[in-house]
Amino acid sequence: MNKVEQANKTKQKKKRNRLIYRTSILVVLFGALLFAVISNILADDAALDIGDQAPDFQLTHLNDEQSDTVRLEDLKGKGVMLNFWATYCEPCEREMPYMESLYPEYKEKGVEIIAVSVDATELVIDQFVDQYNLTFPVLHDKNSQVMDAYGIRPLPTTFFIDEDGIVVERVIGELTLENLEGYLQKIEPS
Repeated sequence: MNKVEQANKTKQKKKRNRLIYRTSILVVLFGALLFAVISNILADDAALDIGDQAPDFQLTHLNDEQSDTVRLEDLKGKGVMLNFWATYCEPCEREMPYMESLYPEYKEKGVEIIAVSVDATELVIDQFVDQYNLTFPVLHDKNSQVMDAYGIRPLPTTFFIDEDGIVVERVIGELTLENLEGYLQKIEPS
C-alpha cells in the first residue's frame, strides 16, 4: 500500500470514528431529553391538584413552647394555608412578613396559616423564625415525606385547603400581600 492509500484509509477511519462519536452524543442527549419529558409528565400526574383531598400528615411545631405536633386531620372545619418553603429560598423569605401580618386576623376567622420547612436542620429554621418573629405554626418536614405527598417541586409552593380538606388553590411561586389575602378569603369557613 502506498502512502496516499494509507492516508485515505486513515481519513476514512477518523471520519467513521467521528460519526460514531457524534451519534453516541446524540443518542445520549435524546435519552436525557426523553427522561426529562417523562419525569415531568409523571411529576405533574403525581402533584396534588385543585379539587383533590389534601393528604393528612403529622409534623412537629417548631415555634411552639411545647413542641406540639400538628396534624392536618385535626384542622378539619378550618381553612388551611399550607406553605412549603426553605430558609435559602429568597421568594419564600419575602412571603413570610405577609403571612405573619395576616395571621392574627385570619386565625380569628377560622383560617390556619402553616409553613412547612424543607430545610435540613432545625437550627436554621429556628434562627429564621426568631429573625422574623413568626407566630403562625412552622413545621419541619425533615424527611420530605409531606413534600413528596404533595408533589412539591419548586419553592415556594402554597396550597389553600377548605374546611372539608379539599384543595381550593395551588400556587407555585411567590405570593404578594394582595394575592395572599384573596386566597385566604376563599378558604374562610362558612
